Amino acid sequence: MTADTARDLRPLWTALLGQAAEHARTNIGYPGATDITHQQLADLMTGVLLNNIGSPYDGGHGRNHTKDLEVEVVNIVADLFNAPATRWGYVTGGSTEGTEHALLDARRRFPDAVVYTSASAHYKVGELADKLMMPLVVIGTDEHGRMDIADLYAELARRRDRAAAIVATAGTTITEAVDDIPAIVAACERLSITRRRIHIDAALSGLPLALVPEDETPLVDFSVPGVTSIITSGHKFLSTLTPCGVLIYRDPPNAATTAAVSYTGTANVTIGGSRSGHSTLLLYASLAGLGLDAHRQRVRACRQTAEYACQRLRGIGVDACRHPHGFTVYFPSPPRLPERWIIPGDGRYHRLICMPQVTRDQIDELVEAWSRMVHRVPAPRRSLARRLLSAAPNAQSRTGG
Repeated sequence: MTADTARDLRPLWTALLGQAAEHARTNIGYPGATDITHQQLADLMTGVLLNNIGSPYDGGHGRNHTKDLEVEVVNIVADLFNAPATRWGYVTGGSTEGTEHALLDARRRFPDAVVYTSASAHYKVGELADKLMMPLVVIGTDEHGRMDIADLYAELARRRDRAAAIVATAGTTITEAVDDIPAIVAACERLSITRRRIHIDAALSGLPLALVPEDETPLVDFSVPGVTSIITSGHKFLSTLTPCGVLIYRDPPNAATTAAVSYTGTANVTIGGSRSGHSTLLLYASLAGLGLDAHRQRVRACRQTAEYACQRLRGIGVDACRHPHGFTVYFPSPPRLPERWIIPGDGRYHRLICMPQVTRDQIDELVEAWSRMVHRVPAPRRSLARRLLSAAPNAQSRTGG
């Protein structure tokens, strides 16, 4: 099939919608909120090119951008993370881009920097270290997926003459563990490692943690003096329906001093050149249009659903666990899982994640399917003698019947 002639693609779009609807009920293993839709943006999303090329802090030669709203999005998220007035940031294509920007900044500041991250960190961290040709040290974790601070201290001590670029995690892939950020800073202080950058990959848990009351929040923001930068996803919790992220620095990175490109009229401060202005629209519509109080209610509802799921699974003998602030329920990888349900794992644990669109009815349906699978009663089997007897020709005559 070629694209030389026009085709009616409406059947394809209908099929894609049907496929998405078919799997929506059983796809509870991956993070991504879909409970907020954005029909009010239809004209802007489908009829206008919006390109936020370059720095969000200058307009450049073009006028078809949403940079003013991008700066507002950065400030809303920066406020949630208790960033100081010196903050700097931009809307990324996803959290991996934010971590790459932070590691590149670390490399430019400290060419001898070593990357430290936990064994539970996102798989892209190692790939980024390789791409940037930075040495990587993988730190062990505890049984729940948190970085082992004693192991970190030992590895830092072995290389205390070199700069450290530490990638901490707020919301690990399988268990949604949150690394102890103050303890990471303290380890650096004890070893007098002043040439350091501490970046938090808060793709999953950053915004939910920031939205809960202060006395309940693990310290994963700029209130911890040593934190340099934080990246969080937009599509995971804010229901932007397209991958994106928001990168926040405590102070402007080296890239912020880059001169403007004559062709674009804007500074080359981001990983990519052209950036989607539509992602900014979706982020702003979710954050400002819905309001933070509504998002706090969504966080509470997700945690309640996660706790409900945890208890229901325990009720059928599954050793389910969750962190107090997590949407994720994880359990030892079982021999089998109920058919149709999309529940990923890493060989040690499997997990489901209670995003805002996940309901208790779905949890009940999963638990019932799991219970039927575990307690399935096999069909009665006839004894071997009776089966042999019935299978033999003229069995009755040969036995004298």
